Amino acid sequence: MDALVAPGAAVSADELEELDAIIEDELPAYLEDLSALVNVDCGSYTKAGVDQVGRWTGRFLERLGAEVTYHLHPTLGDTVVGEIAGRPGGPRALLIGHLDTVFPEGTARLRPFRVAGGRAFGPGVADMKSGLLSGLYALLALLALGEDEAGEGEETFPFERLTFVANPDEEIGSPSSSPIIRELALDSDVCFVLECARANGDIVSSRKGVVDLRLAITGRAAHAGVEPEKGRSAIVEAAHQVLALEGLNGRWPDVTCTVGVISGGTRPNVVPDSATLEVDLRAASREHLLAAEAAIRELAASPTVPETRIAIEELSRHWPMEKAERANRLVAHAQALARRLGFSVRDAATGGASDANTTAGLGVPTLDGLGPIGGSDHSPAEYLEIDSIVPRTALLAALLLAVARDPVVASWRPHRA
Repeated sequence: MDALVAPGAAVSADELEELDAIIEDELPAYLEDLSALVNVDCGSYTKAGVDQVGRWTGRFLERLGAEVTYHLHPTLGDTVVGEIAGRPGGPRALLIGHLDTVFPEGTARLRPFRVAGGRAFGPGVADMKSGLLSGLYALLALLALGEDEAGEGEETFPFERLTFVANPDEEIGSPSSSPIIRELALDSDVCFVLECARANGDIVSSRKGVVDLRLAITGRAAHAGVEPEKGRSAIVEAAHQVLALEGLNGRWPDVTCTVGVISGGTRPNVVPDSATLEVDLRAASREHLLAAEAAIRELAASPTVPETRIAIEELSRHWPMEKAERANRLVAHAQALARRLGFSVRDAATGGASDANTTAGLGVPTLDGLGPIGGSDHSPAEYLEIDSIVPRTALLAALLLAVARDPVVASWRPHRA
């Protein structure tokens, strides 16, 4: 840590207080917006709903002065990119939130937004409509603070460029948005991902990587009663593979291998000639992820049932978000500012993947879990702690300001214009 610039010190007490006050004043609008967004069905494959939330996000960014671009997609939602220009020579930051949820159409009607016992409920309320909104409202507060402080002719926005990406397909591995995110990340100095904080309030500095694989097993069909000996059961081979794949758990301390979907066969009186396994493989390090993946391919290359074959298809991949030294500086800023706001945060590792895996995998210093506090994601019990909205959004705004003013961060880009 560079001793010349203490973490968080570049944000004054008055600025911190004003950011908190701005967001407190905006809380009713935030909750109104949260209700509106949660009540839109926007599962990853519900393009109309995802685009409805995306266009709403684009309009909000335009009100903040961003130049907004829509990257159109024929079947998935469109990726929304907003860019705010500011002080030449400042750092370049990337903020990423996602528009989609895991829930099918009709969920919003069955479980609409509601508030009870200090919590908000509804599909996507934590993962991640609240994080998306916190990113937008943090920018609103930061811009309002800059306008209050700017003298005549002074630049009001401390970044050279801040880019906000609203991802339409994060919940299915970001197939359409990843190329866009990668391109923007490579031209950024830092990245902040707006997933909610962990249920205990932790922010996220590392995540497991994940590879989703499909194993297609081919055997030989035969009459199950007349001449079963001529068959080669793909389902029996699938059973052997499931047990062998489960046996990979524990070989490496950070690896999990889960067969989540099995399908195969046509009729009970036919020896099945095909079966499919869908496998979720996770590891905290790239080294172990590659080693475990190689082990899966070795198993597939040596089936137990004679004359069966196994082909492997990669469905999606997120490399591990391994905590880097530069990310430690971002953590230190966040912790120092949180203390001044009256609470504490720790950084943690988590098993779930996000767009932070993509940016960190490219070497971009990245922090995640910067939204409000929530939990029970992907379930009917998903919730958001309403009391966490203001302090966590103020923390995000202050973190952005501290990073923008940090000469150490500004030095991270080797070829500054």
